Order: sequence, then structure tokens, then C-alpha cells
Amino acid sequence: MPSHPHVWPADRWNTRPVRARVLAVARTLTSATRVLDVLTLLSPDGVERYFTVNPGSAFADRALDEYLHGLPGFTVLDWEDAVRRRFDLAVACAVHSSMHRLDARLVVLPHGAGYNRLVTESTGDAVSAAGLSRNELTHRGRVFVDVLGLSHPEQLDRLRVSCPEALDVARVVGDPCFDRMLASRRSRDGYRAALGAVDGRRLVVVNSTWSEHSLFGRRPDLPQRLVRRLPADEYTVAVVLHPNIWSRHDPEALLDGARRMGLRLIPPHQGWQTALVAADLLIGDHGSVSFYGAALERPTVLVATGAAELDPRSPSYDFGQNAPVLDPDGDLAAQVERALAQDPAALRGITDRSLAHRGESARLLRPLLYSFLDRLDEPADEPALPPYPKPAPHPETAERPTAYDVEGKSEGTEVSLRRYPFDPNDHTPRGFHALTDEHPGDALRYTAEVLARTEVRAERPATRWLTDSATELPGLAVAVAALGPARHLLRLRGGLLLEARAEPDWERPDPGVDPLLLGSAVACWLTDGGDPAGLPEHGLTIRTGEHRTRVSFRTGP
Repeated sequence: MPSHPHVWPADRWNTRPVRARVLAVARTLTSATRVLDVLTLLSPDGVERYFTVNPGSAFADRALDEYLHGLPGFTVLDWEDAVRRRFDLAVACAVHSSMHRLDARLVVLPHGAGYNRLVTESTGDAVSAAGLSRNELTHRGRVFVDVLGLSHPEQLDRLRVSCPEALDVARVVGDPCFDRMLASRRSRDGYRAALGAVDGRRLVVVNSTWSEHSLFGRRPDLPQRLVRRLPADEYTVAVVLHPNIWSRHDPEALLDGARRMGLRLIPPHQGWQTALVAADLLIGDHGSVSFYGAALERPTVLVATGAAELDPRSPSYDFGQNAPVLDPDGDLAAQVERALAQDPAALRGITDRSLAHRGESARLLRPLLYSFLDRLDEPADEPALPPYPKPAPHPETAERPTAYDVEGKSEGTEVSLRRYPFDPNDHTPRGFHALTDEHPGDALRYTAEVLARTEVRAERPATRWLTDSATELPGLAVAVAALGPARHLLRLRGGLLLEARAEPDWERPDPGVDPLLLGSAVACWLTDGGDPAGLPEHGLTIRTGEHRTRVSFRTGP
């Protein structure tokens, strides 16, 4: 370990004394976020925290630099500046031989679910998993890492073959990222609400690692096809893409059509962990996100197995060979229903082989980290990793779809509906069209059965807008003007005006009803022979999947 004397800024400017300096080392955005999981175990009092990027990765870009500079409580150093300073501790979640230049005790941990991928550019051979190779862990024949953290003892067996001289520094410490997900399970309802999985909707999370062998590399159309094929009032679809995809491509542009149909695109720096906790189903590949989802006992199906780029001795390889498979060209809705019914613990035997000491990584890691901080005492409280914060209310999602294909049927005063986001490139015939007043273009407007204005505080009064719409579009069965989340004004073909309200139900939250869903239900009910005059007396129950909303009507003054 080199020693480069460096005069730090005068401590006289500090309000609290600095007793330790800790350096977080990233190579990619993935490894940066994983280091932050580990550093939550250190009390910030008395610790000066720094971040640097170890250069050389093809996936280190400006987004990584912007992310690091936006982190509160960290000073960002360029690499050459970092290697000239001395730190009490350095923590990295990806290793490279150039890290031998650091003047610090170095702790290295994996940046995924263990060590699995074959990356010859890093390892120098085609048989060692990245992170376990002699090429990465030694410099001039000497191991320069002070602690090599492993998530499971099985990695010791592979290390014994790939770099036996590193066995002396290897420690099985569990997986802090997975343990934070375990700690986050009590927040599942909040995560689901933020991702739109409410009112009976089930959350399908599509996730992809990077490379041509990944789900997104092979089937980039799958997210949009899922959004189109799954009823919008019964499912919410979110997509998690590996940060390495974001660094080389533009997912927002590539998935723009799907986002406009309601797909939720999780940003690369945060949110994927909460999406897994919130999920009802995972559709993925051989990446760590799918592996973690299965370990959380979420039903999981794969589109790609990545056998060509995984260590065949790793649990991830076995995971890819044994997890259920989804056929992207088959009936997606039927396959999703079958996958939801599978045993969520079916893959536990495989995930257990990569994630040892579940829930105990804080207890194992914190004393180890503090052992390098001579002037700091480890806190006396029980070591614990915090849950992940709730995602923003609408994480990188476009507005709701502006047009749907609608199928439905009525029995008495109950109307069952299924709405599918309209896709101009998919000509599958489905029921009738319902669209909002903001839908672009006119072609669909003149064939629609239902039109809704969703802006509550609009310039034109509701009755005038309804009359104007009926005049412009005489083929409309129902026009709806939103007056609030649970209250809307309708105009039926023939001119009848009705006010509709979603009725509260015992033990359920205050109800709301989408104006386009309401208009579709009334249109379907009328098509099946319903008498408009009976709506104020009997009302309607709108059913989407297993969710029901009771709506009452009254005529105007």
C-alpha cells in the first residue's frame, strides 16, 4: 500500500471533529449505489466521506459523475487526487487491479447477487467469475485487498480455484442490498401505491441486465407488448433496466411508445429495490435483479438465461437453467396468470446458494468496517440496515393512456370491463374505442364511443363542453367531464345529463373513478340494453378484475 503524505484542509473549520476519512470507490453507477448500501452502516458523526471513480469501465459516463456530485455529505475526488491522499478505509463494490494504488485499507464486496459473470476484459481468462480472479485481486503477485466480502460460502470454493492466495482475506458477510430489501417489506403497500398497483391491480416488473444475451437485448419490444396485452385496470407494468443499458442507450426514447401507454420506467440510480418488494410477478433474465426477486419469493419467469456469459459453477447459472420460462411470442396474458399461480418458494434452493446469513449482514459487516477506524468506537446499538425510501409518486412514467380498446359485458346493474391501451400498430379488434379529449390526432376521435375530459379545472364549463362534444361527434354514446376524483358529469346520446358519484364503501379508502372508465361502463351498459332512465334509481357497479366501484347517478336541476 503506497503512502502519499497529504495535508488535509485545516480541521479548525469543522464544527465536529474528523476522526476518520472513508473513501467510496465506484467503477459504474451499479457499484456506486451498492457502496452506499454498505456505508449506511457507518455513523456519519466524526466521519468525512469521499467518493471517487476508478477509471477504465466502459460504463462510466457523465451520468455517474452527476449522480455522485448530487449525493449529500460526500466530497467527490478525481482518481488521481484520491490516490494521492490517505484514507482510513476504502470500500468498493467492484474491484480492479489499479485499486492497489489507494492508500487505504480496502474492503471489496460484490455489486450483484454474488460473483457470477464471465468478463474476460476484467478477469483475463474465460473461467473466473468477475471479482474472483487473480487478475483483479493481485498486483505483482500480491493480494492488495484487505477484505474480500462474499455473500455465500460457495464462493470460497470458486475462489480457491481462481485465486487461492485471496482466501486469507475472504469473509462471508451476506448481502447488505438484499437485507435492505428484507427490511423494506413492511413498506410494500407504500411502494405499491407509488407505482400505481392500487384498486386491485397487480404489479408486473420486467427487468433486464445488460448485453446482447439479456431480455432487453433480445426482446426490447416485450415491455410494450405486455402493456398492450394486459388489462390496464388489473395490471401495472414497470420496467427496470440495468444502469449499463442507460449508459450506452436511451431507454426513455426506446420505450417512449410504451411509456405513453402507461409503462413505468424505473430510473437507473434508485427504485429497483422497492419495485421488487412491491412486485407480484417478475419477468426477467439471468441478472441479479431477477435473482433477488426470486429470493424475495416473488413468482419469477425468464425470457433469457445468459448461459453464455455466466460462470457455469455459479448459482446464477443454475437459476437461469431452472427458472420457469416465458414465451414472448405466446399468449402473454395467459402466461402471466399461470406464473402468478406458481409456488413463490420454488427457487429457494438455488437462491439460498448465493445469499447466506439472510438478515445478518449488518451484524457481520459493521464490526469489520469499524475495525479499520481506530479513532472511532462502534455504536452500541444493534446493527441494522435501513429500509429503502419510498419512490417518487410517479417514477419516470408518462401520463395515463389517452385511448383504450374496451371490452365489457353487463349483468343487471354490474358492468365488467377490460381496457387495453390503444396501440396504432396493433390492429387486434377489441370492443370499442374510448379516449380522452387530449388524444392526439382525429382518426380515432370520429370512431370513438366514449370521450372524456379529464382536466377538472377547465376553461369551458362542463355542460358547455359536453354539448360541444356531442355536436362535433354525433356518434358518441357517452361524453364525460371530470369534476373531481369521484364526481363527473355525463351526457348520453340523446342529450340526457347525469351527475355520477363513486360511493364510499365500509373499510375502503375514499373512492375515485376514472372518468374514461365510467363512460365506458355506461356505454357498455347501454349497448347491452340498459335503460338510461333507470340509472338514477339503480346506479351501476363497475367491475375491473376483482375490484368493484359502486356509482350513483342523479339528473341535473
